Amino acid sequence: MKRLQNKANTYDRQAAGVVDAIATASYDAGPMTHPISGQANVSAIAILLGTVITAVWIWKRLSLDTQDYLIDQAIPIALLAAVCLVMVWIIVRGVRRRQQRLRRRGMLLARFARETDPDKRLETAFALVEVNNYRLEGVESELPALKELFATTLQRAVGDKQHRLRGMAASHLGVLQDLSVVPLLVKALEDDHAYVRSCAALALGRLRAIETKARLVAVMEEDWDQTVRSRAKEALERMGA
Repeated sequence: MKRLQNKANTYDRQAAGVVDAIATASYDAGPMTHPISGQANVSAIAILLGTVITAVWIWKRLSLDTQDYLIDQAIPIALLAAVCLVMVWIIVRGVRRRQQRLRRRGMLLARFARETDPDKRLETAFALVEVNNYRLEGVESELPALKELFATTLQRAVGDKQHRLRGMAASHLGVLQDLSVVPLLVKALEDDHAYVRSCAALALGRLRAIETKARLVAVMEEDWDQTVRSRAKEALERMGA
């Protein structure tokens, strides 16, 4: 757990450094890049105007019969063809994305099954659930192992510095649709860190654990953190309360 948390802190520091570098570079390069951007805009406008003028010039020199043909037949056919091409492109892109997701899920499933390092195993488990769009389809074989790992993390990742691990474990438990973890999530509603409490409320909403309505109502009305109250409200809405 400590190793995974240290890695997360390292990522945070690296990301902050990148943001600072980008901000500094943008500030320093601002006066130099604006003229280039302005030139590009002027060129684009010039090309657009030239295209429009050329099209109008050609149109005026067409015969009336040709203009009527274009308006009545050619243009509608071209528009229909364009719509069909866009639809085909959308379908192909969706299929490719699904194939990529399935390949990624297969790789993560294999890695999760063979991984022995606790921190890497937890990291892989989080990635697996997220790549699978927070669904159970395709990961049924690993549900018991995922449940045990997330529940253990929620209970043992103690301390303020590990609140993100506890929170992620809580929210991912809600994805597994196993009501046996409800008592553990209800206990997490009392966590010292607001992030963990909000994730626990989110998980209870995902589970539609109607037996926790009264507890969630109390959280929605009494918790000092606005995000926690909002998550509790969302959970109640999912339950139809």
